[in-house]
Amino acid sequence: MSGVVEYVDVAVPIRTAYDQWTQFEEFPHFMEGVQEVRHLSPTMTHWTVEISGVRREFDAEITEQLPDERVAWRSIGGAQHAGVVTFHRLDEHTSRVTLQLDFEPHGAVEHAGDTLGVVDHRAKGDLERFKQFIEGRDQATGAWRGKVDRPQP
Repeated sequence: MSGVVEYVDVAVPIRTAYDQWTQFEEFPHFMEGVQEVRHLSPTMTHWTVEISGVRREFDAEITEQLPDERVAWRSIGGAQHAGVVTFHRLDEHTSRVTLQLDFEPHGAVEHAGDTLGVVDHRAKGDLERFKQFIEGRDQATGAWRGKVDRPQP
């Protein structure tokens, strides 16, 4: 498994940053290569992505969600990846959004991309575009404030 950790500070309250992140259908507006994300249930999403001309579809399960704190997920079937986004209050009007991804590269192209830091660069760019997206509107496009408890070992 390979991993990436990136963060961005956004000039919005933590609730606004968190609420926007829970609007998965909006991800194509700021995540490179993401064509569509659909909610299938409160804890399941279906993703369509295109990376380097390769189109993939997969489901992801939200494994933990605590309002204003974190959203964690893992893929179901296909290429294995998992991640967590955490939200940190810096002050009343500023928040830090931290993204941690763990993934299993497949094939020579993905291994080369991992070695060259392509995923790190993309994650950093996605967070910067998230910053522009949320700061440009100053409010979330919606919110899902439900709680998903971490699975017990």
